[in-house]
Amino acid sequence: MTQSITGKWVQIEGQAYAGLWFDFRDDGTFVAEYAPLGVVSSGTYTIDGDGLITIQQKKHTFGLLGEFPGVYAMDGNELKMALSSAAGQPRPKDLSEARIYHKAQD
Repeated sequence: MTQSITGKWVQIEGQAYAGLWFDFRDDGTFVAEYAPLGVVSSGTYTIDGDGLITIQQKKHTFGLLGEFPGVYAMDGNELKMALSSAAGQPRPKDLSEARIYHKAQD
């Protein structure tokens, strides 16, 4: 059984933007927030095959909108995800620059 990315994932301590979270929903939408800077974003996402994700950011506090292709891997309650550095930039080739998130407990 393939693990689902749905749910709330929180970036762990020791990284830039620790506390940033993504909530990936079953309907293909997401909400994200980074409270220290007052950033809230939302949009849609698609999983394109094994380990590929594409985020369409449609709302963002600072106007960072557009397509952010990425790669990801999950292992239990850990998500590694690397997204393009800016909208329209190429998909990262691997997880070497990935941020690490832990699944939030409900």
